[in-house]
Amino acid sequence: MAFESSTRMVEEDEVKQAECECCGFKEDCTADYITRVKVVHGGKWVCGLCSEDVKERLNGAAPMEDAVSSHREFCQNFNTTTRLNPKLSLTCAMRGIAKRSHDSRRGGSGNSKASNFGRTTSCIPKIDFSKHSLV
Repeated sequence: MAFESSTRMVEEDEVKQAECECCGFKEDCTADYITRVKVVHGGKWVCGLCSEDVKERLNGAAPMEDAVSSHREFCQNFNTTTRLNPKLSLTCAMRGIAKRSHDSRRGGSGNSKASNFGRTTSCIPKIDFSKHSLV
């Protein structure tokens, strides 16, 4: 019986390699730690950095599985664009910014009413240098 409990303790202290379900980061962890992380994240092992992002996504009242899935999609998108081709990633980001800007100018959301009044004069008064003598 004493041998069985000591064997169980050795198994719990045994270091195993766990791979993050989101980013693919591999980390050496004990079996007990791996189990605790999986329980918290719906059966998926998530590294510490990804875990923080998943926590933030949970603040939006999303279920744990949806938060992990959403972050996993983000990581996969990052790995296929930014890591492999940073210029393409920048181009895609700029395209997204331009699209959102264009949509907001057109009143794309329907709820936001942009002002149709343009600026007609400067807010800064014009200084007439001919009246002031510098000499």
